[in-house]
Amino acid sequence: MYSRRESEYYRAKMKAARRLCRGWVKPSELPSNTEIRDEIQRMANLFEGESRFDRLREMRVEALRLMRILAQCRPKIIGSTLTGHVRQGSDIDIHVFAANTDAVTSSLDAEAIDYDVERKRVRKQGEERLFTHIHIRDRFPIELTLYPPDKASFVFKSSITGKAMERATLAEFEAFLRQEYPDADLDNELAAAEASIDRFQVYRSLLVPLETVMQDPHFHPEGDVLYHLLQCYVLARNELPYDEEFQLAALLHDVGKGLDKHHHVEAGLEALEGHITPRTAWLIEHHMAVHQIRDRTIGHRAHLRLKASPDYEDLLLLGVCDRAGRVCGAVVPEVDDALDELREVARMYG
Repeated sequence: MYSRRESEYYRAKMKAARRLCRGWVKPSELPSNTEIRDEIQRMANLFEGESRFDRLREMRVEALRLMRILAQCRPKIIGSTLTGHVRQGSDIDIHVFAANTDAVTSSLDAEAIDYDVERKRVRKQGEERLFTHIHIRDRFPIELTLYPPDKASFVFKSSITGKAMERATLAEFEAFLRQEYPDADLDNELAAAEASIDRFQVYRSLLVPLETVMQDPHFHPEGDVLYHLLQCYVLARNELPYDEEFQLAALLHDVGKGLDKHHHVEAGLEALEGHITPRTAWLIEHHMAVHQIRDRTIGHRAHLRLKASPDYEDLLLLGVCDRAGRVCGAVVPEVDDALDELREVARMYG
């Protein structure tokens, strides 16, 4: 459960019991959900250290910012961001109450917040229910669950404790934060959060339109630019799984083709300025030179300048990924999944 390969407490307990006891066990003999949650928190403290509490504070400020945006939908924060039981990959869970989805999404649209709406059928207590979730991809993953207005006072039960779910209204959450962080200037922190640009959203805005940008089939039989870049990303991830800068170079090296197909390297670097490191920029800037190196058409001095860089070998490897990422029918992840993986690499390895 810590690595999120399993999300349901009961299923996780039964799988662990079968592995340890090699047979059937009574549910009453299994640890409670609360005990498991506490053990997961001990693991988080061990592996993540003090950085977990810094991330918790940032998540709470982000939750407060969003709740203010959605104030008309009477938002209530629930889950680990409120209780403090966060770990790597934890999301922000908020209940919102409105007659329809438009009441929520119109507020998000006004703030140019990127989101997806999911409608999921779930069987609970012998009956089938339809739940509407709104997923926001930002610095932290956020899930809004939509309920009708008459449920605003309904007491939901926690699947972990079996008791009334801990939750807080906007006013209660603001008071809670001022008590938790008495020396903090929440208004300044909120202003800083609003001013900050999520670089992964910048990447997404450049990548998604590339699905409709087709390439010369002689050089790129695989088709559109996005499909090519996702193939390159998978190859780069397999080669250097902990190197975010290299993986980003593979994923973004052709994003300029959606802006200026004749000068795509320059256009891409201009759009990415301030959102990638100098090393990633260098790899993107010179990725076309690898074709010249391979064909032995590059000038001697130009080649020597590239060789003088400590990232020369990585540049050649990027060229390998670029050439290999041109396969028809290759299996690639969705853009959002690729960016989520990169977010995790950034969090874990800086």
